[in-house]
Amino acid sequence: MGKSTLVRTISGLNIPTAGSILAGGRDITRLPPHQRSRLGIATIVQGRGIFPQLTVRENLEMGRLGAPADKPSRLNEVLGYFVRLGERLDQKAGTMSGGEQQMLAIGRGLMTHPQVMLLDEPSDGIMPVLVHQIAEILVEINRMHKLTILIVEQNVPMVFRMTDRCVIIENGSVVAEGTRADLEATDAMREYLAI
Repeated sequence: MGKSTLVRTISGLNIPTAGSILAGGRDITRLPPHQRSRLGIATIVQGRGIFPQLTVRENLEMGRLGAPADKPSRLNEVLGYFVRLGERLDQKAGTMSGGEQQMLAIGRGLMTHPQVMLLDEPSDGIMPVLVHQIAEILVEINRMHKLTILIVEQNVPMVFRMTDRCVIIENGSVVAEGTRADLEATDAMREYLAI
């Protein structure tokens, strides 16, 4: 469909064959991922991408490496959002549940002080109660920090709870976009989302 490819391209994991990517008016099309991170783009890949042999604390500190040098640690703030992580700081990340690992991946992304967070299928393989909790935390972070969140997700109710604007992509092309009300007024909901 092109959704994960979009996230991977914005993050620098894929290099586009045409076009350009602008961030804050700057062309970042050819910048490597670590430089995009320093510009404030955090990517949480599908499958979480944590370091399973490292502890929760070590994973979060790895996120700190991507932060601008003049920014303070956000460890206490992240642990305030994700209380479960604070209870497991010395636990190996690979031994946690899928939902806890997703919280860790998002927390590690927040440690970089992002301006934009890219999330690829954050509800994948997670219990519904934790999906709801993660969605609520992301909405809170968005409101508090004015963090732009681009979420690629097939869980439509989750997306509608979290977003102001939705885009439906098929084979790399935008087929519908707008608010929830805009999309509900079109055939796109039935045709593409089976709702």
